[in-house]
Amino acid sequence: MWAIWLIVAGILLVLEMMTMTFYLLWLCIGSLVATAVALVAPEAYFWQVVAGCLVALVLTVFTKPLSRKFRAAKGFKDIGTELVGKQGIVVEPIEPGQYGIVKVGGDSWSATATVPIGRDEKVRVLERGSTIIEVERWEEIS
Repeated sequence: MWAIWLIVAGILLVLEMMTMTFYLLWLCIGSLVATAVALVAPEAYFWQVVAGCLVALVLTVFTKPLSRKFRAAKGFKDIGTELVGKQGIVVEPIEPGQYGIVKVGGDSWSATATVPIGRDEKVRVLERGSTIIEVERWEEIS
């Protein structure tokens, strides 16, 4: 059973790297704790689940205020707010309802738009989700 918990932890870690929210990180750490319990007590499935859930819950509850303080701290810059309004270049065409790729600065982002936008067109960033930006054509700016 420890191998299953370890695989779950690995999958959650990869998903966390894609979302950057920290919630999946706490679940990943909970899965690692369940892995440790499974190594010590392989037949104690109930305690594996309880230990993993408790660790994930405690981490989620107690780190929320810490992250709030960190974001409110002087000098903290969220890259998401810095992206809004910046110019980018479409690397892969964007169709409504589908993702394309836009390069903003030195970074590539998955992007959506309400109208089709072709490759190599200039765009402006309207909004940023966790890993996806919404863009419009640069010429549409008044």
